[in-house]
Amino acid sequence: MSPGAGPGAASGAASAGTAVYYVAIDDGGRSGVRFGCNDSLVAVRNADSAISEPLQAAMSRLLSGPGAPPASGLYNALSASSLQYASGYLDGTTVVVNLTGAVQPGGVCDLPRIEAQLTHTAVTAVGAVRAEIYVSGVPLADVLGLS
Repeated sequence: MSPGAGPGAASGAASAGTAVYYVAIDDGGRSGVRFGCNDSLVAVRNADSAISEPLQAAMSRLLSGPGAPPASGLYNALSASSLQYASGYLDGTTVVVNLTGAVQPGGVCDLPRIEAQLTHTAVTAVGAVRAEIYVSGVPLADVLGLS
């Protein structure tokens, strides 16, 4: 995969395992990057170095729903959604991710949480600079009503 200046590239995501991002609600940036409704975005790493497809592994883990709860105290804004990873690829410094299914936010604060979790997980998985995420062919920002 192409090296990039994304958050995972700086922290050595490839050597430390695949990172999946979850939310520390109303944390004010104490546990990670502050965003949205005064939340923090927190990386949880999978130490499995045998992963050959880090993008698919990270996205599938993130989208696995309530059956695979994140680390203690963290929230997955995607847990009620029925999204599934369809495909993804690196196009220069942009990771393109195609998902199928439906997004089910739990409230207005879940909109930036969903966008941040998907975007940061995808970018970090491949060391990209930015992400383009589509749900059944529709840009994520349009699906979430952010555009």
